[in-house]
Amino acid sequence: MEHHFGQDTTPASGSFDKSRVLNVKPLRTLVPVFPSPSNSASSSQPQGGAPFVCVSPSGPFPSGVTPFYPFFISPESQRLSEQNVQTPVAQHVPTAPISTAVPINTFKTPTGAENGDVGSSRKNTRSRVQVIEDDGYSNVEIDEFDAEDGTGTGTGTGTGTVTGTGTGRSKRKSLKKIKAPESGVSASADVDQDVVAAEILKSLNPMIFDVLNQPEGSRDSVAYTLMIYEVMRRKLGQIEDSNRSANSGAKRPDLKAGAIMMNKGIRTNSKKRIGIVPGVEIGDIFYFRFELCLVGLHAPSMAGIDYIGSKTSQEEEPLAVSIVSSGGYEDNVEDGDVLIYSGQGGVNRDKGASDQKLERGNLALEKSAHRGNEVRVIRGLRDVQHPTGKVYVYDGLYKIQDSWVEKAKTGFNVFKYKLVRLPAQPQAYMIWKSVQQWTEKSASRAGVILPNLTSGTEKVPVCLVNDVDSEKGPAHFTYIKDLKNLRPAAPMESSTGCSCVGGCQATNFNCPCIKKNGGYLPYSAASLLADLKSVIYECGPSCQCPSSCRNRVSQGGLKFRLEVYKTNNKGWGLRSWDAIRAGTFICEYAGEVMDNARVEELGGDNEDDYIFDSTRIYQQLEVFPGDTEAPKIPSPLYISAKAEGNVARFMNHSCSPNVLWRPVIRENKNESDLHIAFYAIRHIPPMMELTYDYGIVLPPKVVQRKKKCLCGSVKCRGYFC
Repeated sequence: MEHHFGQDTTPASGSFDKSRVLNVKPLRTLVPVFPSPSNSASSSQPQGGAPFVCVSPSGPFPSGVTPFYPFFISPESQRLSEQNVQTPVAQHVPTAPISTAVPINTFKTPTGAENGDVGSSRKNTRSRVQVIEDDGYSNVEIDEFDAEDGTGTGTGTGTGTVTGTGTGRSKRKSLKKIKAPESGVSASADVDQDVVAAEILKSLNPMIFDVLNQPEGSRDSVAYTLMIYEVMRRKLGQIEDSNRSANSGAKRPDLKAGAIMMNKGIRTNSKKRIGIVPGVEIGDIFYFRFELCLVGLHAPSMAGIDYIGSKTSQEEEPLAVSIVSSGGYEDNVEDGDVLIYSGQGGVNRDKGASDQKLERGNLALEKSAHRGNEVRVIRGLRDVQHPTGKVYVYDGLYKIQDSWVEKAKTGFNVFKYKLVRLPAQPQAYMIWKSVQQWTEKSASRAGVILPNLTSGTEKVPVCLVNDVDSEKGPAHFTYIKDLKNLRPAAPMESSTGCSCVGGCQATNFNCPCIKKNGGYLPYSAASLLADLKSVIYECGPSCQCPSSCRNRVSQGGLKFRLEVYKTNNKGWGLRSWDAIRAGTFICEYAGEVMDNARVEELGGDNEDDYIFDSTRIYQQLEVFPGDTEAPKIPSPLYISAKAEGNVARFMNHSCSPNVLWRPVIRENKNESDLHIAFYAIRHIPPMMELTYDYGIVLPPKVVQRKKKCLCGSVKCRGYFC
């Protein structure tokens, strides 16, 4: 809206259309602009009648006027504005593309985090107008635009992107453009995020959309929604990473991916509800607040209390549906079944602390205490692998048993709510507490047979546990952490390696290792696999980069506290004490490299159940959408881990696995250096069995014996071989 003083703005009698919607903006978002001095002489305005015009700080500006310092408008936006403005100042100013410049009173430029990965953490203050994301993987301040009924949510990317969801008012800005390498060697081409997103979504198998188009709330719709988000987030992060200069600051692919998905309707459980969220299981973990929103577990991307309006006899009252307890307030979370939760508000960075008010989320919790409805609880816990980050654990349903007001450490009043966990629910938070106690030695792990079966070979101990029966351990084998190749083969192609002395950088498109990976580093700054190439090329013995190089992820050995344990019906299995984030390297398959003749001799008689065969056929659709072919491995690789091997030999088969393998070639001019590395398909909670698809031998051999599958998946094929 623009207002010109000195002109009659009163409509003629009978001409006022009450149905007309006015484009009204709050005064604080407008900036005064005045005629430029250079044009003052040629102004056609009457003397003393110079117009005073209010427009957005980011433009567009009418021709002949300039923005008022210190607001900034990019030259490109100004140019577009001047091209579009062809009408006199007194007429409506047409809308021009929004500038990528961020108004100084809207966002804080993010620093110190990459690709949605680890940055310095800050505490969420739940209810203030400007809140700080508390996932710990970023430190950008974001405006949250709540609806009048409290159900709206908005997220800004810190780079000019804002999206709104829910039933109330929201603000939306266009997605900014990013740059990506062209043909893998140049970063000069502008790539619109919508185009990138469209290509990513197009690459995903149509079966995913068949799943998402089914009634909301299936386990598949939740799993595939999160998987699409991960694909989008990591790919956008990889592109931005390749285009980032040293001083350009952190980007937010996690928010951009979420905004794109919300805009395109790729989500599930979009309607708020009290109680169970279909397709989400107790114990599920999340690394970004946007993930909670996409699956319908907790709608606000920032606020800690989510609520809906409930109709009573005469009026509508708010009822809480979910809360996030992540350490931003003085919550008491020591008891696994009881949570003392602090209300929202009372913290303001500019005005300081104050008493909390019984409104919005606090009022919803108070009403829920009287109504006795179930409230979902999500606990934000420290990420052991990245101490500044957080993992969000869905801990099930609670009821509010009591509420009161007490003085906080600040000296001001805060609301307190006592929530008690409903009985007969699977354990979630208490599993984390148990692992913490084992780690701190305050409690012993029951059933431990051997504290470290690696005998010090690995940097991290791997315990051997049996709390099922009296068996004392698996058949004897020698633990090794690498491949044992008795007859080294000639290299598949000549290699001189890279000369990146300080480590490979994503922006160095002359690096031969980056070129082999299609122009991108295959791993993010947090060592996550950015996308699933058929073959991953890592730096190796021929490269000059150090062992800490970002492109040597699979060479660092174990990083998770794993345990080999006795399962109820599948022999020995493998699981982790730590949560494992999607895309994370877990281990490689160690053992003795064999030729096909030896494999035929051993495998044909079923004497060796520990042979990894890279020529098997895998139903990749079950493990990762859009990647329906088996990895295009350069040459067949057979590894026997019967006599010598590592933890990978204990991973069982599943028709719906949470781990997949990829061939990794390490640059080596002396010999073929091909390895098999395992990565997490999705986020894996602590103490969940690690499984991968063994694949199927095609064509079936006469002597090949099918084995009954006991994976328990709803998509179980019934056998593997």
